[in-house]
Amino acid sequence: MSCVGCKDGAGFDLPITMAFQPIVDVANQTVFAYEALVRGKDGQGADQVLSQVSPDNRYAFDQVCRTTAIDLAAGLDMTADGASLSINFLPNAVYEPRACIRATLAAAMRTNFPLNRIIFEFTESEAMDAAHILNILRAYRAMGFKTAIDDFGAGYAGLGLLALFQPDIVKLDMALIRDIDTDPVKRTIVRNTLNMLRDLGVEPVCEGVETLAEHDVLRDLGVTLMQGYLLAKPAVEALSPVSWPREAASLARTA
Repeated sequence: MSCVGCKDGAGFDLPITMAFQPIVDVANQTVFAYEALVRGKDGQGADQVLSQVSPDNRYAFDQVCRTTAIDLAAGLDMTADGASLSINFLPNAVYEPRACIRATLAAAMRTNFPLNRIIFEFTESEAMDAAHILNILRAYRAMGFKTAIDDFGAGYAGLGLLALFQPDIVKLDMALIRDIDTDPVKRTIVRNTLNMLRDLGVEPVCEGVETLAEHDVLRDLGVTLMQGYLLAKPAVEALSPVSWPREAASLARTA
């Protein structure tokens, strides 16, 4: 079994590495997962790396991101305390899910990385065929991976896709979280989105949490899984320590 990308696609020549940012369970003070974020080996940021991706090399780029993330995560013993690895993938770089997953499976086998600790998350950067995305998500679930929709509320992947497929996780876009403590409209939108996701059995993650006030509003809304600079910034080839909000607030009061 093969696909167009692995037969005819160009290679991705820019050397890359990964930074890891925690997704944390603030209720239990544990790390739920680490999201792998691409970086250039010579210090280039994600935007600089992504600017080198083209239709010709996106298959190779997607593949090297997956294997690099797994290799680094295994070397950091990421799953030792129960955390998972969240890998971003490009739906338009997956031609046939079971063919395009081979390098991922090989990397996991080589490093003894458990498949049930891998989350595949995606954001649609352009409108795509819903049937193609559904085929990928269903195939990944059948293979034992968890699935996530990223930037929910900002991209093309919205309610229409959610009506057809319920992933394990939905990550609410940071634009909905920013200043939620002072914006009643955002609070209403997020509150009702959370209720909908819970009714569907989908785990919500709130991205872009940067202030204690945002954290406190989300906790009042019942959110336990969060990601953002308040908690931890990405660390290149390392696992960031987490700053737990209650501990930080307590230190500030006694300082």
